[in-house]
Amino acid sequence: MANPRDAEGFPGHGNEFLHAENSRDRIYMDYNATTPVAPEVIQATYEALRDAWGNPSSSYVEGTKAKALITRSRESLARMVGGNPEDVFFTSGGTESNNMVLHSAIEHFRRQHPDDGSLPHIISCDVEHDSVKKVAEHLKEDGRADFTFVAVSKVTGRVEADDVIAAVRPTTCLVSIMLANNETGVIMPIREISERVRSLKQRDERARVLVHTDAAQALGKIPVDVKRLAVDYLTIVGHKFYGPRISALYVNGPGVKTPLYPLLIGGGQEKNYRPGTENTPMIAGLGKAAELVTAHLSDYESHMLDVRDYLEERLKAAFGDKLHFNNHFQGSDRLPNTCNVSILGQGLQGWRVLSRCKKLLASVGAACHSDRGDRPSPILLSCGVTPEVASNALRLSVGRKTSRADVDAAVEDLQEAVKLLEQGR
Repeated sequence: MANPRDAEGFPGHGNEFLHAENSRDRIYMDYNATTPVAPEVIQATYEALRDAWGNPSSSYVEGTKAKALITRSRESLARMVGGNPEDVFFTSGGTESNNMVLHSAIEHFRRQHPDDGSLPHIISCDVEHDSVKKVAEHLKEDGRADFTFVAVSKVTGRVEADDVIAAVRPTTCLVSIMLANNETGVIMPIREISERVRSLKQRDERARVLVHTDAAQALGKIPVDVKRLAVDYLTIVGHKFYGPRISALYVNGPGVKTPLYPLLIGGGQEKNYRPGTENTPMIAGLGKAAELVTAHLSDYESHMLDVRDYLEERLKAAFGDKLHFNNHFQGSDRLPNTCNVSILGQGLQGWRVLSRCKKLLASVGAACHSDRGDRPSPILLSCGVTPEVASNALRLSVGRKTSRADVDAAVEDLQEAVKLLEQGR
C-alpha cells in the first residue's frame, strides 16, 4: 500500500509549506542567522530517508544507493564553489569544519617542527565568527598555538591585506579570515590576501602559510569560487543557504597540496579524514541546496539587492535624521541582503525596539550572541561605531522570498515600536 504522504502528498508540495516564514502576522528578516529549508531540499531529504537508508559503506544495493547519493551531493557542492568533488568533505556544521582547519594547520606545523619547540602562529581578524575566534583563544590558553587578531579598518570595515601580511611571522602557518561578516555584510578581500600570502610561499616554501575562509555568510548570496579566491580551505554551511544544518569543508588537494588531519577518531569514512557513518539524508539535502544556488544565484542576488535597497530607502523616509547605517563603509562591498542600522534616541536600544515589534523578527547581531543583546556588538565597536550608536543597532537581513510588501509592513512595525518607547510604554 502506498504511503499517503508520498509524492504530491509530501510536505513541500502543499502551498502551506512553501516559504511560510513570512505571513500576515510575522515578517522574518534574520536570514543571516538561519534560513528556512527550501521545499526542494525537504523533498530530497525525505526521498533519501525513504529510499537511501542503507549504510553507504555496505556493498549491497541499499548501501550503494546511499553511496551514489552522497557522491552526487559532493559533486553538487564542488560545482557550487568551483572545486573538485574529491576536495569536498562533509561535517556536522561550520563549527566542526573551522575546528578541523585550525587543528590541521597546527598539527602540520608540529610535524614539520618536531624538535625546535616553536609555537605555530595563526592570523585571524577581530570580527571573526566565534567558531574560529573562540577556538583560537582556547588553543592560546592551552599553550598549543599563538594568535594575532588583526583589526579591521574603521574606514572600510574590512581587514586589509597589508595588515595581514604585516602580521606574518616565521612561525605563521595559517591565515583564517571570513569571506563576509555576519553582522555588517562587509566582504573581505580574500583573493588579495591569498595572492599576497602566495608570494610569501614562493620566496620560502618551508614558510608556507595556508589560507582559510569561512564562506558561511557568502554562499547563496554572491558568487564564490575557490580557484578565484585561491584559498586552501573553505567552509560551507548548509543552513545559511536554505539547506539542512550540516556543513562541508573544501580542501585544495587534501593530503597532497594541503594538509588535512582528522579531528575525530573512528572509522574510515570520508577517506579517513572524517569518521562516522554518513548522514545520507542531510547530505542529500545539502546537495540539493547547492544545486539551487548554482542554478539560480543571479536571480537570488538581484532580488535580495533590490529588496535590501528598498528597505533602506523606506527606513530613511520613516526615520530621517534619527537613522544611522552601521555598514555603509567607504570602498567596501557588502552582501546584497544585509542592512545594519541604528535608530538614534534615548531608550531605543535594538533589543528594546525589537521587543515592542509585533510582526518583525530580526536580531541585534549574531544569533550566537543573543544572550548579550543588551550590550553593544563587539563587531560594530571594532568597525568604529560608537557604543551609543552600536547599542541601538538592528541587523535586518532579507531572503529569497522577502517582498517589498514585507518591507513596508516591517518598517511600519518599527515605527510603531519606536513610538511606544518614546512615549515611555
